Amino acid sequence: MAAEGTTEELTAPSPRRELSEPRGAAETVAVPLPGAEARLRPTRRRRGSQLVVSYLLTVFVLITANFALPRALPGDPVDALLSGESPQYVHSDVIRAQLNEYYGLDLPLWDQYRKYLGDLATGELGTSIRYNVPVAQLVAERLPWTLLLLSTSITLAILIGWVTGVSSAWRRGRLADRGLLAVFLGLHSFPVFFVGSLALFVFGVKLGWVPLAGSRTYFATAGGALDAVRDVAHHLVLPASVLGAQFATSQYLNMRASMVGELGSDYLLAGRAKGLRERRIKYRYAARNALLPVVAVTAVHIGAAVTGSILVETVFAYQGLGRLTFDAVAFRDYPTLQACFLVLTLVVVTANFAADALNARLDPRIRA
Repeated sequence: MAAEGTTEELTAPSPRRELSEPRGAAETVAVPLPGAEARLRPTRRRRGSQLVVSYLLTVFVLITANFALPRALPGDPVDALLSGESPQYVHSDVIRAQLNEYYGLDLPLWDQYRKYLGDLATGELGTSIRYNVPVAQLVAERLPWTLLLLSTSITLAILIGWVTGVSSAWRRGRLADRGLLAVFLGLHSFPVFFVGSLALFVFGVKLGWVPLAGSRTYFATAGGALDAVRDVAHHLVLPASVLGAQFATSQYLNMRASMVGELGSDYLLAGRAKGLRERRIKYRYAARNALLPVVAVTAVHIGAAVTGSILVETVFAYQGLGRLTFDAVAFRDYPTLQACFLVLTLVVVTANFAADALNARLDPRIRA
């Protein structure tokens, strides 16, 4: 028992453990049974193996969907490439048949699927029908720009959404809470392409603060590395802000709802009774417990952010993988579409896997 006059440290529940349980003269101490930890290890390994297998099956289903979805589009790649409005228009059935044979489009669908799986197994993504270059080269050029846009916007969104969500819930019903709620609900009501178009008109056309298009300045006078970083950041700031604002609304609403559920908990009352500072109670204990459900849904929102990046890159003509996907849809470029869908879906699956692993670290009930 603690001696009189000593200050007792508040222990955060793990999670949602209440601290107001009555204490008797003697406390019950849980003593682990011999070999209990050793018996739990195979169970944890089995759960980890099941999780990996489930994600591998998910990836296989997504690979099959990546093959089927482009072919479900109306039209034909060769017809789109050689259409009457295209500068490559050729009115020759012989040339069209030769192009179909060259790209393997004359094969039965099952044979195309088997060839697609075989090429993937060897890392071959095919040749772009529109650009006539290896798809792997296109993806390697565009993917870093999309990852830069996504990482910047998601980081901004998480920081803004989590901090404002905690602060808003802590002041629930006050003017600051009502103001933040109105702002984020307003942003949540508008589609990302509308917000992007409006922001581009105001900050790019009217004010001239940001470039109108592109991910960097082409054919610019050669400068140092610092000038190149500034140029990339100058082109990145508005697309990342628009995408981050849309993603931050979901983070704010989820964090606020989760944090409101923690208010009035017994462990918070116990912390105040022990004289702990309000800031420490809010962030170290209440926010820590409120974080668990938010982390679980963040991976789902990352999937939405990947979809939003296609629209944002199209509005701002940002030369990333989303813009490449948009152009490939217009030209029915099957190999490029398959590669873009594959990379984007792998990003989403990886984010979900990381969220599951992080949840297991944060929540001891999942590890048990």
